[in-house]
Amino acid sequence: MHEYRSEAVVLDAVPAGESDTRFFLYTKRFGRIVARAKSARKITSKLTPHLQVGDVADVRVVEKNGLRVADALKIRRLSHGPGDLSALNRLLHDAERDDGLWSVLRDAAYNWRAVLTLLGWDPERAVCARCRKAGTAFLIGTQEFVCATHASKLPPGTVVSIG
Repeated sequence: MHEYRSEAVVLDAVPAGESDTRFFLYTKRFGRIVARAKSARKITSKLTPHLQVGDVADVRVVEKNGLRVADALKIRRLSHGPGDLSALNRLLHDAERDDGLWSVLRDAAYNWRAVLTLLGWDPERAVCARCRKAGTAFLIGTQEFVCATHASKLPPGTVVSIG
């Protein structure tokens, strides 16, 4: 059994089973990891208050039948919206650490333009994938830029503004 400890930002939390939760964490040392917390949805859980989406926490994870959250201590709350963090979670790959992305996540002035640049997309030269006008939004699912006209026709949560 291996044990890992790192500072982490909680990107998303998804119910798993009857009372467990899968947490998507972006850690300073290991990049994005997915860890299960046993009984995290029970009323008596000691982990849940420290692992809310948008929290920065000191997390200890053990490797036993997959990764499991052993304990966590909330350090502070970020001002980023849970929708932004959930969208970022869908773009990241497991175990790809990036110090620049960690700095942007921890920074109070989080913006999608900086995040997309760090992840390899170029918002400065973005053009709409449908009409070739200047791209002012980014589609999370298809990973393409769109103009404001096409972005307004899409459901909320599927597109982020970079304008």
